Amino acid sequence: MLAQFEQSQQQWGGVNKTIDSWLQERQAVLVSYCELAGLPPFKQSEKSLPCTLNIKRFCQVLMDYISAGHFEIFDDIVAKCKINGQESADKAQKLYPKINSSTDFALQFNDNFAELESLETSNSFDQSLSLLGKHLEERFYFEDQLIANLYDNHR
Repeated sequence: MLAQFEQSQQQWGGVNKTIDSWLQERQAVLVSYCELAGLPPFKQSEKSLPCTLNIKRFCQVLMDYISAGHFEIFDDIVAKCKINGQESADKAQKLYPKINSSTDFALQFNDNFAELESLETSNSFDQSLSLLGKHLEERFYFEDQLIANLYDNHR
């Protein structure tokens, strides 16, 4: 996921303020996710669990990212694609449901863990976090295709 993010940032960073802001929010999600998962550069012993405060922060960053995509950025990108022609608009419309499919899992993750008092009562956190990572990776891939559609057809 981090390599994909770096590639996206190099390819589209600095071209559009809205996309730059969105990529910064994506970076915040990725950093927070890696911290919770104990992925490099963050280390976590096998016996320690992430604290619930970090989980709450991650859920907030995740919901901000999801919301920005749905209520600001997707509509803006799709509208710009429509200006370029029907083919670009059709591709954007086909990508949107693929991106949206990860939203339900992210919302479920938030509902299950954002207000959790203790991870000791949850046997499913690690598995849910891992599945969320897979959904996010897929989401980022389709979001990048949406951005590429915008830029490839608007040069």
